[in-house]
Amino acid sequence: MFDERNRQPEPTARFTGAANERFKRRFSSWFWGSITAATTLHFAIFAFLPSMAVAVAGPDVTPTEVINIPPEVEVPPPPEALRRPARPVISPVALDDDLTIPRNTIVDEIPNLLPPRPKAADTEDIAVPYFVVTTVKPKLLNQEEVNRVLEREYPALLKDAGIGGTTRVHLFVDEEGIVRNQLVDVSSGHAGLDNAALKVVTVARFSPAQNRDKTVAVWVSMAITFEAN
Repeated sequence: MFDERNRQPEPTARFTGAANERFKRRFSSWFWGSITAATTLHFAIFAFLPSMAVAVAGPDVTPTEVINIPPEVEVPPPPEALRRPARPVISPVALDDDLTIPRNTIVDEIPNLLPPRPKAADTEDIAVPYFVVTTVKPKLLNQEEVNRVLEREYPALLKDAGIGGTTRVHLFVDEEGIVRNQLVDVSSGHAGLDNAALKVVTVARFSPAQNRDKTVAVWVSMAITFEAN
């Protein structure tokens, strides 16, 4: 029989060596597998991820524009300094104390360049119309009476013949508004109508014309129209 007590324990070196071999074999396979997986993962990342290009910092680069510089303008030299006036020098020529100034003839001879003065209202010569400054124009006060005289003075022959017309008359109205003179300005083309118009305006009465606060005599123009029915 085999004596258990006399049994010598077998060395365990072979068991340890076998475990190390198994570990080495497993480590080698895990190592190369990890290297392969890492390499594959890196290639996949670089292949499918967007490009990691570095952006250019700063403003956009624009082409340089060439500017033609105009030619230089020559600046003219400054003007010469003004000369100081010469000092007065006493003349050695002796002057005569008795100086004779010729007579001025401009005052004595008044040139005929100015228009004639307006004639006053009390002047006898009122045959020519002239302009008078007024601030208030004269107004006709008796229009109905003038119309009645116009119907009365209308020449019967011209009226029956259906001939009419308009005569423009100049009237000289004094400071009281009374007609002092009348002249035909524009004829109607018929002497009978013109003479009748001069008779009609003699009954006209006007409000006095004024130049500020003063009544003045003026010439006015008035149209007398004859209409045949």
